[in-house]
Formats: sequence, structure tokens, C-alpha cells
Amino acid sequence: MTQVNMIDVTDDLSRLVNMLETKQEEIIYLTRNGTAVAQMTLIPQKTPSKRIGVAEGKFQVPDEFDVWDKEIEEMFGGEL
Repeated sequence: MTQVNMIDVTDDLSRLVNMLETKQEEIIYLTRNGTAVAQMTLIPQKTPSKRIGVAEGKFQVPDEFDVWDKEIEEMFGGEL
């Protein structure tokens, strides 16, 4: 946990943000007269899901796919 006086924040802002980005600190408290009055944290970044489209172009539906449905339906007595 890092505490920085408000007067020093303007001079050290880039360094403080870098400390958050590099995970050296999770929270930085800004103080006035020795009392914490605000805190700095990183804004959580939403990472796009890698799952959608991951197999695009790697699988082709076989031509006999619909025939398999009928075979399976017959295995269950004609009702699916």
C-alpha cells in the first residue's frame, strides 16, 4: 500500500499509474495532511472471450448430418 501526499501527486502521477499497471501496487491512497482522502486503482479491463469463433473454418458439417438425425430417431422408436 502506497500513500502519497496530494501535493506530490501531480509530479508523480505517471509513476503512480505505472505502479498500478505493473501490479507493484493494487491501491494507492492519496492523502491530505496525513489523512487518506482518495484512492487510485486500475479500471478493470474486460477481455473478450476467446471462445467464440475459435474453431471457425476447422469443422465442416458432413452432408449426411441430417440422415443421422433420422437414424437416431428410429433408435428411439420414431420419436425424438
